Amino acid sequence: MAVRRPGIIALFDVDGTLTAPRKVATPELLKFMGELRKVVTVGVVGGSDLSKISEQLGNSVIYDYDYVFSENGLVAHKDGKLLGTQSLKLHLGEENLKSIINFTLHYIADLDIPIKRGTFIEFRNGMLNVSPIGRNCSQEERDEFEKYDKVHNIRPKMVSILREKFAHLNLTFSIGGQISFDVFPQGWDKTYCLRYLEDFQEIHFFGDKTYKGGNDHEIYESERTVGHKVISPDDTVEQCQAIFF
Repeated sequence: MAVRRPGIIALFDVDGTLTAPRKVATPELLKFMGELRKVVTVGVVGGSDLSKISEQLGNSVIYDYDYVFSENGLVAHKDGKLLGTQSLKLHLGEENLKSIINFTLHYIADLDIPIKRGTFIEFRNGMLNVSPIGRNCSQEERDEFEKYDKVHNIRPKMVSILREKFAHLNLTFSIGGQISFDVFPQGWDKTYCLRYLEDFQEIHFFGDKTYKGGNDHEIYESERTVGHKVISPDDTVEQCQAIFF
């Protein structure tokens, strides 16, 4: 019988780490996470809101994991109970928000890419999620845009322009997933969730976008974590088996 090791938490990104991008976790992966939870404390941290994380990991996600950090931890749950929230609107103010949104929509309107769909900016509790193609695209269109973006650097170029335009607001721009990037105040990246994990001696973080500019980079590089770069959910399972079992 497995004995839980105190003081250790395994913390996981969602897209590309526990699931294929924007896909649902496999039954095998979910079963493994249940077994891992018998050995160490287990948490997930994603840039998406709780509803999207629930779509990927199950509607009972806040009960299936010890910690669930949505929107990088700006909305935090422990053992199914809300720990705390943070608000982008209160932090930046309506005028600054409007300025960012207006500029971004004008930029996208003038952007010449093969297709555009809908929901180019998604307003979340702690961040703006910006998608040049629009979040209403199909999975096939999502896959095609990801390939196009790797060649033409649509998102990196857009981030560079926004970073310069709004330098006075001290914002972070973080590319994640296949079609979008997040915009939030400095310090509101995934390291934000670490404030809830002060009691742990070892924080093992697993993520796929650990490169500079990726949305796992800051927490992967943090002095408070042991970072593990993964390339797929299967790789995540293999690394966890080697480390924890």
